[in-house]
Amino acid sequence: MKEQKSTLIESPRQIYDFKPDEKICYDVIIIGTGIVGWSAAMYSGRLGLKTLIIGELPGGTITQTHVVENYPGFISLSGPELAQKVETHARDYDINILMARVEKIERNKKDSKGNFKVFTKKQSFISKTIIYTTGSKWKKLNVSGEVEFENKGVSYCALCDAPLFKGKEVAIVGGSDSAVKESLLLSEYAKKVYVIYRGEKVHPEPINLKRMEEKVKQGKIEVINNTNIIEIKGDKFLEKVIIDKGFKGKKELALTGLFIAIGHIPLSELAKNVGVKLNKKGEVLVNRNSETNVAGFFAAGDVADTDFKQAITGVGEGVAAAYHAYEFVGHEKID
Repeated sequence: MKEQKSTLIESPRQIYDFKPDEKICYDVIIIGTGIVGWSAAMYSGRLGLKTLIIGELPGGTITQTHVVENYPGFISLSGPELAQKVETHARDYDINILMARVEKIERNKKDSKGNFKVFTKKQSFISKTIIYTTGSKWKKLNVSGEVEFENKGVSYCALCDAPLFKGKEVAIVGGSDSAVKESLLLSEYAKKVYVIYRGEKVHPEPINLKRMEEKVKQGKIEVINNTNIIEIKGDKFLEKVIIDKGFKGKKELALTGLFIAIGHIPLSELAKNVGVKLNKKGEVLVNRNSETNVAGFFAAGDVADTDFKQAITGVGEGVAAAYHAYEFVGHEKID
């Protein structure tokens, strides 16, 4: 293993006490320390690029997932374990690391050494390229008990957590195609799945509506329309939700799991301010090389406008971004 360039300090999670050199021009600055960012850092370090990765949350949102069973090479492990493994791999290369919040990105027009300038609260850095992996945050219901019971019955990822609720009664909030697809997945594990939606009827793609209707006939799924959850209750774990409209004569529903699928909010504001184009959802527009409309600015993972958002697909996009950043700074293609 190569000699580490950073100094670790003790904490519940590994946090870095390290100040990168502000005087040099980096080949790439990676913004975001989720597994997509660490994967990009691993590959850019492997390619010999002068690399700096900056982020606030070590491991990213995957660390909020109790069990991961859909990442190739690992039958089952926790989100924090997966994040740590990817991070440790990246740190085996000669990369610079800074745990800090990026406040601003500018195109560096005044300094010919690099194309971008990245600002934290106390420092600034120059780079030839940017790999933007800030991810997204889940839209929240913003009701009492939601924060308290997160990962204690409240989840935002059926693909991640559905197996934990085998034989249980659960609900999913949302009426989109994504919500209905999640209900179908949940129905393969749970005893009963309630789809709770504030509108008159759910609006998935026709094929998924047909599949859901079959599950309704089987008694595996039940749709509760024109209804909102107003409170989430329990002791140590989720036990029930309070709804604003009576269902079978009651305004509470006993559950062990509540999945919230009302959308995501991409963390794209810093990219937008540099002139990077976004779609209507606020996602960064990229091509298959993870390139944006701004030369030298790449994006990968949940912040990008890709249809299928999973840890493994984001990792691949991050690696692609690192390779094309390598090409951008003047290196020849690797066969």
